[in-house]
Amino acid sequence: MEYHVKTLTELTSAELLAIMKERIAVFVVEQHCPYQEADELDETALHTWLQEGTELVGYTRIIEEADTIHIGRVLTVKKYRGTGYGELLMKKTLEAVKEHYPNQSVVLGAQEYATAFYEKFGFKVISDVYLEDDIPHVDMQLGE
Repeated sequence: MEYHVKTLTELTSAELLAIMKERIAVFVVEQHCPYQEADELDETALHTWLQEGTELVGYTRIIEEADTIHIGRVLTVKKYRGTGYGELLMKKTLEAVKEHYPNQSVVLGAQEYATAFYEKFGFKVISDVYLEDDIPHVDMQLGE
């Protein structure tokens, strides 16, 4: 299993295509949410993913905001769910955040059903439930 962290300009066209295909498969098709999945944040984000051979297993993106680091677009490819790779991906993503952005606050917007997953890594809910694309979400922050 390999873990990669790259900026948009460092990605090969094949890597970018694999990432976008899986993001659209999960966030647009699977979750029935027609929206502009690729956005301007992709230009400055760190793109991170787990890869088994030539297959993408899971993906996250890390965005530097004014006063915090935001982890988003967290996904595990459907065929790899339930294998523990999601936990490995999140662990590696948090290590990458610490390496690239030490001593910064870390937040994410989690789908409400997934809060227990993020709590395993020290995230705590910091907002009321809100709808994003008709899906219940909460904001979470990594505890100190």
